Amino acid sequence: MLSVARKNITAVVRRTAAVLNARFESGGKGDENENENENGEATESSQLLELDALTRQFGPPCVASPRLEEVVGRVCTSPHVGIVRPAFLADGVRQEEGEQDQQPSRVVLDEYVFDAAADEYRLVLRDTRSAHVEAGVEAEAEVQGKGPSQSTNEVLMVAPTAFRFNALAAEDNAFMNVEQEDATQSIRSQVLREYAKLYSELAESAGLTIRLFQHGEKHNAPDSCFPNNWFSTHAASEANGGVGMSTLVYYPMKCENRRRERREDIKAVLEQAIGFDRVVDLSCVEGEGRYLEGTGALVLDRVNGVAYVALSERADAGLAERWVELLGYKDLVTFRSVDAHGSTVYHTNVMMAVGTSVAVVCLESVVDAEERRRLMERLSATHEIVEITFEQMGALCGNVLEVRDAAGRPVMAMSTRAYDAFSPEQRAAILKHVHAIHHAPVDMLEHVGGGGVRCTLAEIFR
Repeated sequence: MLSVARKNITAVVRRTAAVLNARFESGGKGDENENENENGEATESSQLLELDALTRQFGPPCVASPRLEEVVGRVCTSPHVGIVRPAFLADGVRQEEGEQDQQPSRVVLDEYVFDAAADEYRLVLRDTRSAHVEAGVEAEAEVQGKGPSQSTNEVLMVAPTAFRFNALAAEDNAFMNVEQEDATQSIRSQVLREYAKLYSELAESAGLTIRLFQHGEKHNAPDSCFPNNWFSTHAASEANGGVGMSTLVYYPMKCENRRRERREDIKAVLEQAIGFDRVVDLSCVEGEGRYLEGTGALVLDRVNGVAYVALSERADAGLAERWVELLGYKDLVTFRSVDAHGSTVYHTNVMMAVGTSVAVVCLESVVDAEERRRLMERLSATHEIVEITFEQMGALCGNVLEVRDAAGRPVMAMSTRAYDAFSPEQRAAILKHVHAIHHAPVDMLEHVGGGGVRCTLAEIFR
């Protein structure tokens, strides 16, 4: 079994490397659907993600891209899988025809490296940037340097390499759908293919800076691909300077197996590699049965210092008030939200989203007239409101996030299902406030996991 698995892994990696090397030599030109071949089979980054489960179990083969030493200036050494691909211009657009002879503005090396301490192989992204891309980074810094920013170019993601249906989370998440237990592997494979397309759309088309982690069965944390629920980060300038210093916050989680998502290796990256002036740990109240699940529970107007919270089992009113006090926010707007069947909405970020100057919200989900009036009044004071219906909320139109592309421009990230559910008029309204809408199909992740694109993105503000 081991030898067969190794042969299969090796074959897949060789095919993947061949595709990418050929594309590199052609100057980056490739098919429009770069995650599938002519037979509809997964290639490139989707294969890399699918390989993760196998490489962690059996160990990766030693297959190197022959372009590694030439382009990155380093030798591919065992044991790892290395892939080089051309990246994209600082403004987030692909190279056009006729530009193939130009050097790509960035190359990215994806590799699985053995971590002796953890006794497993990890997916590592190494980024070699040119001055063109640095211009985009400087643009982002300039945007954030002018004052509080609603959105950022940098996010943390956790690939769903050990994803499965989480029965504990489904107790109060009506957006989740039960699947047969023996279908876990096929579901995971489909979710990984979807996730690879999402990653490509965000990293390559939008030009986001992504810190990508993976997780394994040993973590026993099936919802790890939704990292925004257990931590959040905040710049000193946020809430018109109310935050005061760069801040990292850890949150209390309702489900026991979701608490395991607070891994020491990820926390070390946050606290040491990135670094913050202050760390606020609210997770200690989990023993009291009180929860506030990060930016799932808190939808933030980071510029004006307003926190919007749909109260639920995962969003405690007292903790929300304490959070506003600790972070120096100006206002807290709480309310109760239900779906079309009258069930409490588990997280605020599935019924509303706040951008720099546009907000998406399902007002009909707020049953209490006074709470609905206050929510609408507070939002409309600073934002154009795009109102969505119960049906659109079910398609996760509320689960969208404004981020910054490589040139520092605001763009909106969402799933293709959400994009299709918005009317043309609603999309036009959003596009008045952002440079572009970036979307990718994550249907299985939404169907089984009960969360959309916004849930997969944990923003990094410095």
